[in-house]
Amino acid sequence: MAVEDKHISYRIYLVAFAVFLMAIGIAVKLTNIQWVEGAYYRKLAKERTVKNFVIPANKGNIYSADGSLLATSIPNYEIRFDAVAPKAAVFEKNIGPLSDSLARFLNKPSSHYQNELRKARANNNRYYLISRNLSYTDYIKIKSFPLFKLGAYKGGIIVEQKTVREHPIGKIAERTIGYERLNSNGVLDGKGIEWAYRKYLNGKDGKILKQKIAKGQWKPIRDVNEVDPQDGYDVISTIDVYIQDIAHHALLKQLQEFEADHGCVVVMETETGKVKAISNLGRASDGSYYETTNYAVAESHEPGSTFKLVDMMALLEDKLVDTSTVYNTFGGEIRYSGKAVRDSRKGGYGKISLARGFELSSNTVMVQAVYQNYKDNPAQFVDHINSYGLNKKLKMDFEGEGRPYIPQPEDKSWNTISLPWMAFGYGVSITPMQTLAFYNAVANNGVMVKPQFISEIKEWNKTILKVDTEVINPRICSPETIKKLKVVLANVVKKGTASKLYSKDFSMAGKTGTAQVNYGKRNGAGMYYASSFVGYFPADHPKYSCIVVVHKPSTAKGDFYGAGVAGPVFKRIAQKIFTDAPSTNEITDLNKKIVKQDKSYNAYYTALQKSKKRIPNVKGMPGMDAIALLENLGFNVKTKGIGKVKTQSNATDQGAINNKTIILELL
Repeated sequence: MAVEDKHISYRIYLVAFAVFLMAIGIAVKLTNIQWVEGAYYRKLAKERTVKNFVIPANKGNIYSADGSLLATSIPNYEIRFDAVAPKAAVFEKNIGPLSDSLARFLNKPSSHYQNELRKARANNNRYYLISRNLSYTDYIKIKSFPLFKLGAYKGGIIVEQKTVREHPIGKIAERTIGYERLNSNGVLDGKGIEWAYRKYLNGKDGKILKQKIAKGQWKPIRDVNEVDPQDGYDVISTIDVYIQDIAHHALLKQLQEFEADHGCVVVMETETGKVKAISNLGRASDGSYYETTNYAVAESHEPGSTFKLVDMMALLEDKLVDTSTVYNTFGGEIRYSGKAVRDSRKGGYGKISLARGFELSSNTVMVQAVYQNYKDNPAQFVDHINSYGLNKKLKMDFEGEGRPYIPQPEDKSWNTISLPWMAFGYGVSITPMQTLAFYNAVANNGVMVKPQFISEIKEWNKTILKVDTEVINPRICSPETIKKLKVVLANVVKKGTASKLYSKDFSMAGKTGTAQVNYGKRNGAGMYYASSFVGYFPADHPKYSCIVVVHKPSTAKGDFYGAGVAGPVFKRIAQKIFTDAPSTNEITDLNKKIVKQDKSYNAYYTALQKSKKRIPNVKGMPGMDAIALLENLGFNVKTKGIGKVKTQSNATDQGAINNKTIILELL
């Protein structure tokens, strides 16, 4: 018995010791939590019950030069249903009316929604999709439907709001207006104006401190925000919606007609470099066209004959030739290192001047002129190209600007055909925007300006940033060279390769271009044509410059040359701007006397004084003319009817005046 009591005592001591150790452990743990890890746990508790919520800033708008809205942010709503939230009685009472309302709103049978909502409740679906991409008006309407109007906890409605960027003018210039969004890797990415000027457009998000309360809701701790949101600024672009519409549809029409792969067009204000219109259209698998890549900025390719203006500028500036220098086209083909350079016209053009060779886009003439004068010092020619800035990017604000390529004599790849091939636009690579900037410099009397897409950044009516014209090169060549280049560019349209575009009603100047892309694969499927036209208008006082490039026009259409494919787009744009824009011509010297006019007036006045003694015969004259004539002679005129004068009262011009009142019968 004593032994058993002793064992019991040991157990009691053991339990007591264990309890003691546990007490010590708890005390140590509490001490550790309170003093050692106290700060951590207090912070964790605060994070789980108190935290900052982001207050999104309102993104700024993008406007055109004429004030039209190009991009704006609007709220977008998604409605879901927590099928478990409503009580059974409430659910049964409202499911019928709710299904009827949804049926009318979303154009599906009421029975469809009854089945779907019941199925969601049976499956305990707490996140059933009702509809997405709703406007604010639609959201307010659906929120008022039976059951949903009871709110989130009694009616089960779940509302998710996000802000989406809309382009009110549609897909026109979409790639230039751009976007800012997450890419497939979850990284913020974007294009165009939206991305380039995001630091101005996006604004700064605010913060508000909230505390978690019952039912998972969060309540603001203070009446004021921790940080107030700062709305984004508005960006005023240089785009003119009217010119943009003209350019877009002119390009689209030509792409459709020639079933081309893609193309671009840019219209730029000559003096300022402001881009008034830009369109980049690529062909989809169904044959339709839409804004894909910003080809004008991103696509660097061999320009073909539009590069020949570089030849003319360098040759004339170095005074190595004149526009009257004569070259033999040698039957339309010459060879360099066994490689043929051919004219588009079989048989060539005989012996013609350099100017005429440029106007007819003769490859043989332009290559001979360059090769003969620079073969011993090709660096002299290439240095000219580099001085024009064609060997480097324009440093546009947009992402993805194409990289130009101009072979340099010191490169390992330089060979015996590099120089002659450059002379007619092969073996080099530049973007359409670079080509336009170069031609625009000629139109702008030698001043090269950077293409500009933004004019200012504003906060309401307050200007935050004014974007001025940026001069890349104040003098690309001498005034004498510019004068000669303007003449030959105008003659290209008057009597050269673009003569079909000529109109006596409005003047244009420019250059056609037709390049064989992947020409080294001529026997394969890789080769195609890129047709282009670049120039300016009016030819005598340029206001706009423009480039059109069309890639891979269908050869089955009978024409793939720049004049026939790209040229009509240029003409259509120039024509619409010319005919629709109001004239601002100023008439001077109104008071200057002209002797011939004075002599004619005096003779008329003398004859008029003599005629006042007789009544003129106005039979057959339009009534308004007859009335004016007679009243100017001092007669009182009364009329009957409308039209021309059938009879008149009183004497004719053979008789004397007897009555001051004349009655005219009109028919």
